[in-house]
Amino acid sequence: MSEQPDIEIRPIDGSDAAALARLSQLASAIVKQHYDPIIGAEQNDYMIAMFQSPSAIAEQISHGYRYYEVFYGDTPIGFMAFYPKDGKMYLSKLYLHKDYRGKGFSHKMIDFVRREAVKDGFSAIFLNVNKGNSDSIAAYHHLGFVKVREETNDIGHGFVMDDYVLEYAW
Repeated sequence: MSEQPDIEIRPIDGSDAAALARLSQLASAIVKQHYDPIIGAEQNDYMIAMFQSPSAIAEQISHGYRYYEVFYGDTPIGFMAFYPKDGKMYLSKLYLHKDYRGKGFSHKMIDFVRREAVKDGFSAIFLNVNKGNSDSIAAYHHLGFVKVREETNDIGHGFVMDDYVLEYAW
């Protein structure tokens, strides 16, 4: 049996309209499938428009976010975004298409973020995860993250993000 191809992690250029559109479509598909049952379609659609439209992604990149698209062969299967914050690396987004979960890809994605954090002189990654997102919470715990606090953030239009903050330190 032949060995499966590894993932390839490619940076997203904030001025590449085609890449931004592709990433936005991928984000919408993954986020709709995963989060509609957790937070509801109305809040999820609002968050996608606010944070995952091509213009929102370009704006985030212009403010220091590092976006990366993840490919399995020629197929885009996920993405991540992170940036330095409070002396650590903040993992803003880590999404993987449902067909590719449970295959070790998220571990490789976290390893990539860790290497980038180490290059920047950091010794920890932290993130927010919705309290109702039990599958992702379990995956993050499996990857070495621990809960450090809870927080609720108002994101406008009557919506809040009710999250755990998890951290992975080395």
